[in-house]
Formats: sequence, structure tokens, C-alpha cells
Amino acid sequence: MEKRIGTITVFIHDRATASQINSILSLYAGIIVARQGLPFRDRTISVISLIVEGDTDEINALSGKLGKLAGVEVKAVISKI
Repeated sequence: MEKRIGTITVFIHDRATASQINSILSLYAGIIVARQGLPFRDRTISVISLIVEGDTDEINALSGKLGKLAGVEVKAVISKI
């Protein structure tokens, strides 16, 4: 399958899921090109922004696993080329 570049934005509403999120990200480290995390200390939300490169199945699997966690919202965008 052809590799594509994409972005995954993870909104974390419950910091208790942080260890689960990090475990999932470690499993998919091979497709993660860059990662930036921003904790909003004055609000109850944190944001992780990922740049990924992989086939659509890998990118969708990563975003799907993250999205199944309680208190986590995920949005993914994959390039057409």
C-alpha cells in the first residue's frame, strides 16, 4: 500500500488517559514523524498534534484506537497523494 502524509489532532479532556495514550503512540512510533503536546493548564484540556506517514490503514488504526479512549477526541486528515 502507498504511504501518505497526514495529521492527527488529539484532544484530551481527561488526563487520566495519558498513560494509555502514550502506550498507543509508542506502538505506532514507526509512522509518527513529529509530535507536539500542549497542556492548557488554565483549562481542562490538552492537545497533541501528530504528523504521520504511513498507509491509510495504519493511520486510521492509530486514530481509531486513540478515539476509543474515554475523554479523548481525535481528528485525522490524510493527504490525497
